[in-house]
Amino acid sequence: MEQYSIINKLFRTNNLPDCSVLLALILLLITSGTVQAQDIKRRSPNIKLVLQITVDGLRADLLNRYGKSFGKGGFRYLMQKGVVYENAHYQHANTETIVGHTTLATGTFPSVHGMIGNVWFDREAGELSYNIEDPKYPIIPTRETTIKGEQLDPAQKLSRTQGRSPSVILAPTFSDGLAAYYGGRSKIFGVSGKDRSAVSMAGKTGKAFWFSVDNGDFVTSTYYYDGYPDWVHKWNSQRKADKYSGGSWKLLEDSSTYLLGAQDNRPYETDLSGFGRVFPHRFAESGNKIFYTQILVSPVGDKLLLDFTKELVENEELGKDSIPDYLSVSFSSVDAVNHFFGPSSLENEDVVRQLDRILAELLDFIDKIVGLENTLIVLSADHGMADMPEYMSELGFDAGRLDPDKIVSIANKSGKQFGIDEIIRFFYRPYLYLDEKKIKSVKADRSEVVLAIAKELSNSEGIALAVPSSNIFDFNTNPLLQYVHRNFHVSRSGDIYVIQQPYWFLFEKGPVVGMHGSPWSYDTHVPIIFAGPGIKAGKVQRLVHPVDVAPTMSALLGMSPPGSSQGSLLKEVFQ
Repeated sequence: MEQYSIINKLFRTNNLPDCSVLLALILLLITSGTVQAQDIKRRSPNIKLVLQITVDGLRADLLNRYGKSFGKGGFRYLMQKGVVYENAHYQHANTETIVGHTTLATGTFPSVHGMIGNVWFDREAGELSYNIEDPKYPIIPTRETTIKGEQLDPAQKLSRTQGRSPSVILAPTFSDGLAAYYGGRSKIFGVSGKDRSAVSMAGKTGKAFWFSVDNGDFVTSTYYYDGYPDWVHKWNSQRKADKYSGGSWKLLEDSSTYLLGAQDNRPYETDLSGFGRVFPHRFAESGNKIFYTQILVSPVGDKLLLDFTKELVENEELGKDSIPDYLSVSFSSVDAVNHFFGPSSLENEDVVRQLDRILAELLDFIDKIVGLENTLIVLSADHGMADMPEYMSELGFDAGRLDPDKIVSIANKSGKQFGIDEIIRFFYRPYLYLDEKKIKSVKADRSEVVLAIAKELSNSEGIALAVPSSNIFDFNTNPLLQYVHRNFHVSRSGDIYVIQQPYWFLFEKGPVVGMHGSPWSYDTHVPIIFAGPGIKAGKVQRLVHPVDVAPTMSALLGMSPPGSSQGSLLKEVFQ
């Protein structure tokens, strides 16, 4: 089979190119860089604020699908006033939240910035690790007593500590470059409904706040502050999330105005502890452990983030002088809704429609406080989203769910032919980690063991390809292998990368029914929009990538790109 030959090629050692080839490549890079530099306009002196908006899980085609329902000031404003890249795709395989956000922030791939997944195996600790956890920097309490909320995020469940910091990010971000360029005078903030989204965008020089599903407050860690600023104390003391206790998420408008009005009660959607599968979705009482998670799985999560963001802008006085400030706002509710209802649900359509109004309010606020003529706005997403397998099966597609226990069972069975029992030490999508001690104890050829397991998995239902990490640096033109290559970090990635077939899900058991994380186009396709002073509106169909965002932002401000950036300049922004 074709995948067998692809796997075998990974174990071959290619000859290095000769010096003349290397010289030609270097000259090509230098020449192309010079051409780009000649086309760059100098930074507009009017940019006082860089506003980077990331919508978690906003697949690019959703803007066209729901476009007729948008108002004048949100998505429509950006699409009419900005350069809209309609064919933007991530180039790494594991399209998860921390991976996408850090790629947007750094302009480089997971193989360089190190954030290869929401979870990876910590070889030193000998256990799975949540991406930004850091016991040295605990979360600062906001209340004397807090009931721990019900955590439904599979990645968060594996967190061993409550500490959070950007220490594990291995590449500098755009915001880090901004801080260095202006001698630390730029004010830099990242806010989000998720900790990993706020932390990654703020970089190592900014400050981050995120929504707590334990108590509905916006929290931070001791990496950023010794104690909360007074304005944060004041905002949290108002208990704004609690005002929705016992209330409900209702449709913004009559159901007849929605494209997906009939997609409201599908049996494969999740009833989240009484939240229901049909509108209106009733919130639990504020004392219930699930309440704040329900808030995040609704437009209310984005509304609270907007409210907190407005307080931040005013109290931290962003955009008030000639030194550009940076604000990253990452909205999380679209992704949260997708995970429980899917991207082709009435819930998805409503949360995007309501986000459009939230964006309009945000842009109107920024216009009054800073001035849109002084603001560079960049909108994108960290990943797309696949429709649920059950929905795709109804449409006639071959789709299904891959049980992680079954994947481990297949791999362990393959290991037995080498006399090894339970060869898999850990599996957390998409990586399998092998037990190295057991392989050494039977004196087996490690390459043969890995290849045998990869072949067996590649021949299993629902799996497109299982890729060994050994010799992954060998050049190969297969696009899937290139995506896996860009996702590989030598000390964090697993021994075998499992790629599911299109519309098949790698998932964990639990209430989460919708997933992303594949290299297929529905997960890689995201919007990229640049709007601001001196930028001419237009639509661009050529293929571009989110790694291009950070270096383009830097060029607009007259800065060098982030230190590890591998992206290209989006030339239309400068025309």
